[in-house]
Amino acid sequence: MANIMIQRGSKTEYVFYLPKRDLEDDIVSMEFDSPEKWGGEIKLNNGGTYYIDPQSKPAKLPISLRAKRLDAAE
Repeated sequence: MANIMIQRGSKTEYVFYLPKRDLEDDIVSMEFDSPEKWGGEIKLNNGGTYYIDPQSKPAKLPISLRAKRLDAAE
């Protein structure tokens, strides 16, 4: 699992950042995006897919989380 950060984007609602690889990319889809359930499978613009445990939507961004990479695309 990797430490990641999710923040607000200017072109998209969310931006994914992986500091270890200095990877920053727009999130194109998130499995759950409601106030009660937020997270799950995240798909990036570059084709990468990550998973964060679903939780309540954070009150403010950026937020640091642990994510599991589901594929090898980057």
